[in-house]
Amino acid sequence: MNQKKLAIIGASYLQEPLIEKAKEMGIETHVFAWAAGDVGEKSSDYFYPISIVEKDAVADKCREIGVDGICTIATDLGASTVNYVANKLGLVGNSPYAAEVSTNKKAMRDCFLKNGDPSPRSIEVCTGKLKKPITDASIGALLQKEGFRYPVIVKPTDRSGSRGIFKMQDETGLSKAVKEASEVSFEHGVLVEEFVTGQEYSVEYISWKGQHHFLQLTQKYTTGAPHFIETGHLEPAPVSKETLEKIKAVVSHALTSLHIEYGASHSELKIDQEGQIRLIEIGGRMGGDLIGSTLVPLSTGVDFMKAVIQIALGEEPDLSLNHAGKPAGVRFIFTKEDIENLNRMKKDPEIDIVCEEVHPITNDAVSDSSTRFGCYVFTADSREKLMNYLPENRL
Repeated sequence: MNQKKLAIIGASYLQEPLIEKAKEMGIETHVFAWAAGDVGEKSSDYFYPISIVEKDAVADKCREIGVDGICTIATDLGASTVNYVANKLGLVGNSPYAAEVSTNKKAMRDCFLKNGDPSPRSIEVCTGKLKKPITDASIGALLQKEGFRYPVIVKPTDRSGSRGIFKMQDETGLSKAVKEASEVSFEHGVLVEEFVTGQEYSVEYISWKGQHHFLQLTQKYTTGAPHFIETGHLEPAPVSKETLEKIKAVVSHALTSLHIEYGASHSELKIDQEGQIRLIEIGGRMGGDLIGSTLVPLSTGVDFMKAVIQIALGEEPDLSLNHAGKPAGVRFIFTKEDIENLNRMKKDPEIDIVCEEVHPITNDAVSDSSTRFGCYVFTADSREKLMNYLPENRL
């Protein structure tokens, strides 16, 4: 029997768990990324220094290799390339339409509006490199004309990891926020959205032939305004059974609206005090921040990455339980207080530290998810026990 070949898009630490899982399954790994000395360049069986945005070059090489499947985790940009190559080579993947509406926030908002999926009002204020000056007043006038009220959220149309996101209380500084969001956007697109209040959650699903299978609900902890950088996650989220069923119904419908039929998906939403659910965004890929690769397997017993690989290879995913799940959490390191919290946890016999990665703390400001100073993952028999060690949640 010939060894199966899997193309993996990206070579950073985000893809390393996927590479190791594929190798554990006896699959030959072929990794594509711009050569930057990332971990996946050495851990993969074969590495190709081709940028993940060079879709046709990746497709040509995959055809030459004769790969049996292609996948990625935790990156919208990589997911776009995965679906492009899969469609070009006749491999398992989502349609070009699904790839577009699950990676571009403007297209996603339009899709949600068309299909009746609850999400914030949104307007595109920048669609390319700024060719003429913009002012706070000019953007403010546009928002007033469209009936927007403050506060509002400014965000790029095509980035993740809290990059380029700003909460604006009034029009002061609007033009600066739009310029900065445009600079981090690949297509220089910027949205302004109404600010939705409430607790934020993420929802992990996996889809096979258009059937959506719920895996886990995560409670998100963030820095709050202005950038909403994630400080921690907890699984399973503490919600009622009734609320969970409502969330499942909303997300499952939205996945169908987006035409997501295969693979992992990561949905972000908020629930306000009245119980109203609003979809923030949905990515047609596994959630980052250790949610999909680490927390979901710990808290559910399902081998999420194995299932993603199986689907990429055209196989029905194995969603059976490998073990009894336990409540799990991750806390990200911003300050010395987070490290002191880790040291306290190590003295608590009811807490199991699964893994930790601690970098030297500098005076540099944490501006997005990629600039945090590490993290640690932990489990306990009680969700309440974990909550004692998670950071303050700023909504």
